[in-house]
Amino acid sequence: MTPDVTSRPAAGAQGRPGGSRQFQQLFSRYKILALLLAVAAIWVFFSVLTNGAFITPRNVSNLLRQMSITGMLACGMVFVIIAGEIDLSVGSLLGLLGGVAAILDVQRQWPIGVTVPAVLLLGVLVGLFNGWWSTYRRVPSFIVGLGGMLAYRGILLGVTGGSTIAPVSDPFVFLGQGYLPRLVGDSLAVVLFLLLAVLTVRQRANRRRYQLSVVPVWQDAVKIVAAGVVVFAFVATLDRYGGIPVPVLLLLALLGIFSWIATQTVFGRRIYAVGSNLEATRLSGVNTNRVKLAIFALMGLMCAFGGIVNTARLAAGSPSAGSMGELDAIAACFIGGTSMRGGSGTVYGALIGALVMASLDNGMSMLDVDAYWQMIVKGGILVLAVWIDVVSGSNRR
Repeated sequence: MTPDVTSRPAAGAQGRPGGSRQFQQLFSRYKILALLLAVAAIWVFFSVLTNGAFITPRNVSNLLRQMSITGMLACGMVFVIIAGEIDLSVGSLLGLLGGVAAILDVQRQWPIGVTVPAVLLLGVLVGLFNGWWSTYRRVPSFIVGLGGMLAYRGILLGVTGGSTIAPVSDPFVFLGQGYLPRLVGDSLAVVLFLLLAVLTVRQRANRRRYQLSVVPVWQDAVKIVAAGVVVFAFVATLDRYGGIPVPVLLLLALLGIFSWIATQTVFGRRIYAVGSNLEATRLSGVNTNRVKLAIFALMGLMCAFGGIVNTARLAAGSPSAGSMGELDAIAACFIGGTSMRGGSGTVYGALIGALVMASLDNGMSMLDVDAYWQMIVKGGILVLAVWIDVVSGSNRR
């Protein structure tokens, strides 16, 4: 009688340690909580080493302002990676668009109401150009991005003559260095808290309507209260040093818009579908080329936002702006839980990843850590984040 070999794989699967599977499930479910705890640990660590200087309102405000640029790139990059692509040109494109903004403002003296829309439009067009090569010409996005990284940096050096373009006008500088009035910031905090509460109640009602499982009321209540504490503590801290920075407000607005696109629109569902199974999505009638083209256009738009804010923050257009920006954005996405295989990831996770990267940069700079050690630490964290994704994926299989 022949042995029953078909039962062995199942037995092997059952023999897999249950603790590993349970740990993976817990990590997947509470990934964002784990990231927030990691941020808290980083902040405590640097606060101790800097004798509390790291968590002063001034440094927190500067940290969030620095993080906003990487966060803008991460908003676009997370969609690109979810769709199964990559874009290595975003740092150079950010620098190019920021340089164009400085030229239009300083040398051409265009009003800010014309300069900003023009640069945003240029960013969309360049993003469409990148997407066209990748989707319709079948050039791998890695190669398109690598070529763009070199080409856009070269164009930036050409249009600026290799020199800094300064000083930009005061209205332009406000986009990178300005603060909201405290009354406006406090009002926005209240509105944000109420919006969160309404959305939580609405989500609960929708799940009941469709007869889906609903968590106990106390869990939603704890979530709302905890979010409220974080929001009001965040605003109170920033109010002690100028108020909410304009770049941070812009990043929060982009977070809301991109989260809504990802979770509440047909286009968002198609992004995940394209990354999960491109061929099946195409056979179902979705124009996958258009989806990817739109994703690259959004990436170009985020590069434009980042370039404008970076130029405004520095009050000048620099030929070296955006250097290594693509690696920070990609690392932020992977740290935030975006899968390198595509089809999985969140916008808010990517922004928390950007906060991790910015916190490490800021803290190590305050401790006067050598630049090469900073690069080693960031590179190691990137590899660790991808390794966690790979381990999680193998556990799911």
